[in-house]
Amino acid sequence: MDSGPQATKVSALAVAAAACGWRSVRMDYRDLDAHGLAAAVAPRIARLRAAVPRDARCVLVGSSFGAFVSGLVACDRAVAGVFLLATPPLIPGYAQAFALPEGTPACLVHGWRDEVCPVEAMFNVARAYRAEMLLLDDDHRLGAHVDIIAAQFARFLARIAA
Repeated sequence: MDSGPQATKVSALAVAAAACGWRSVRMDYRDLDAHGLAAAVAPRIARLRAAVPRDARCVLVGSSFGAFVSGLVACDRAVAGVFLLATPPLIPGYAQAFALPEGTPACLVHGWRDEVCPVEAMFNVARAYRAEMLLLDDDHRLGAHVDIIAAQFARFLARIAA
């Protein structure tokens, strides 16, 4: 929420993806967010699920609410990996907790000082799924580390491509 497809992080990640030979599609959910946090989950999931190609390698990327949605969609769509930033373990008012697909490469990026999604909950997620986790001295927006996150994303894509 409160972000769109031209935001700083998503733009930097799109540049990193292009440099690695990947094409990016930036989802825009802003029209759905007016319904409120919990009410926006199912329509976001449906929109992303419809956009995930069934016949191409795909990596889902998201930040905060977008990370939550990407993780859930990856559980029922075959994807090559997930790269998720500042992920909430649950969305208040939404019945399903965050999940990742078993065996799918995953990288979780989180800020030590995340005031919205405390890092402790994501330790448990990373442990349960044996996901790679990058912890940064940053807050929920991770704005002070965009270059580091983009470099980590490029390394993640290179491992998937190998």
